[in-house]
Amino acid sequence: MNAATVKNYLQDLQNRIVSALEAFDGKPFARDEWTRPQGGGGITRVIEEGNFFERGGCNFSHVTGGAMPPSATANRPELAGRAFEAMGVSLVLHPRNPHCPTVHMNVRFFVATAQDKEAVWWFGGGIDLTPYYAQEEDVVHFHHTCKAAIMPWGEAEYRRLKQWCDRYFFLKHRNEPRGVGGLFFDDLGADGSIAFDSAFAMTRSVGDAFLTAYLPIIERRRDTPYTEEERDFQAYRRGRYVEFNLVFDRGTLFGLQSGGRTESILMSMPPTVKWRYDWQPAPGTAEERLYTEFLVPRDWAA
Repeated sequence: MNAATVKNYLQDLQNRIVSALEAFDGKPFARDEWTRPQGGGGITRVIEEGNFFERGGCNFSHVTGGAMPPSATANRPELAGRAFEAMGVSLVLHPRNPHCPTVHMNVRFFVATAQDKEAVWWFGGGIDLTPYYAQEEDVVHFHHTCKAAIMPWGEAEYRRLKQWCDRYFFLKHRNEPRGVGGLFFDDLGADGSIAFDSAFAMTRSVGDAFLTAYLPIIERRRDTPYTEEERDFQAYRRGRYVEFNLVFDRGTLFGLQSGGRTESILMSMPPTVKWRYDWQPAPGTAEERLYTEFLVPRDWAA
């Protein structure tokens, strides 16, 4: 295990992604370097009111603490009370154009230590797409890229991570998915079933797949005309994004419970959101098609 190697990769990943996104948008991301009183810090890169991105951020964080927060031990009670080291890159991008999907990607590494006990390490992360006016071509491309990233570890492993994503990014109180899925994994390596080098390689493969998965989609759709009615529906669906992040998302809960920097944690929130009472899409509309054809788990990469 080499935490310094992981940190170097994550910082490079953030730089590569931000450079590509700046070139696409034409406006630079602001840089905000911060320190955490309890230990560690990070670099937040944010764009607001860009030429293409209405809001987006790509964060690197590396924090330490004396005791694992509840969100990290809910399923791992044996780690309660251990000191921790956590690092990762997390990004969320909200385009202005409703024909361009929101995207999320995260890769992270944890080490839990205790006196006279062997350290426990694991990787986690994922990538998922949240369209508003979805196109099958885009969703298929995204899932093909996700599958290609995991196939070196086998078809079964791809299906496990794809299905895990479908389960994880699901709003139980709405009984609907947040988006069209992608990949999700956690606790990779914690049980000793995979070597560090292989677990790290798979995590890198997910992180490195991001630009290939997302940039071709927004390049195709960036100039698609849109109406105020379509922007209104985008704002309504963004409400589901907010609900998931504040109620279910483990990364958000970990950041807040561990005393992380709130501004950086909540950079994932969309800038404009609307809620409506008991709204239903009109039959035969593009809005209904999102619900009936896309917000349904499918084997998009088949």
